Amino acid sequence: MLAVHNLSVDYGPARALHGVTIAVPRGGRVALIGANGAGKSTLVNAICGIVPIAEGTVEFDGQAIAGRAPERIVRLGIAQVAEGRQLFPGLSVAENLAMGAYTVGKAQDVKRSLAEVYAMFPVLGERRHAPAQLLSGGEQQMLAIGRALMSRPKMMVFDEPSLGLAPLYVERIFSVLDDLNRQGIPILLIEQNVRLSLTVTDYAYVLERGRIVLEGTSNNLLSNPHVEASYLGI
Repeated sequence: MLAVHNLSVDYGPARALHGVTIAVPRGGRVALIGANGAGKSTLVNAICGIVPIAEGTVEFDGQAIAGRAPERIVRLGIAQVAEGRQLFPGLSVAENLAMGAYTVGKAQDVKRSLAEVYAMFPVLGERRHAPAQLLSGGEQQMLAIGRALMSRPKMMVFDEPSLGLAPLYVERIFSVLDDLNRQGIPILLIEQNVRLSLTVTDYAYVLERGRIVLEGTSNNLLSNPHVEASYLGI
């Protein structure tokens, strides 16, 4: 579904990513792990058209998308749930969700998506008129996911979905990720909890200093000596 080949990104004179190659298969669940500053968010932002690409190619669902505007990439079917949620704090829950549907042309599709989001997260329906800034952290993460789903994506990118959440909300959010994947939506996951990310995915890449240094099945990486020492505290 997604194929990134030899991708490099520059921030001014500094190279942030060096020839990164990753793939997300149809229906797959792929983790991208690494320390803070390794380039994980830069990579997903490059995929989504938010930061420019210096070198390399990105293909999604058979189409070359490198260099396309972010809104065009959303229309093609990639939805990103950004780190920190990036909601519109003064807008209501319903208004935030509506912002996620701006690329959807048919009113009946928007209505159907809204009903599906409220069924998935009933608390959002209950608080649809409340400003996003008054929601709890877990509810805000639900809203961020719901907003991404409003675009009716073919693939979803999650950047640190458990950040700052209580354990109960983390369990709920990852249950939703599993449900979405079971519905056929491929998942690319960045997650600070490395053990959790390797438990809920099938394949993983380790990014260090802008380079992929390891890749393999998530189960194998769980027992990899480098991953154990660097990320699992073993």
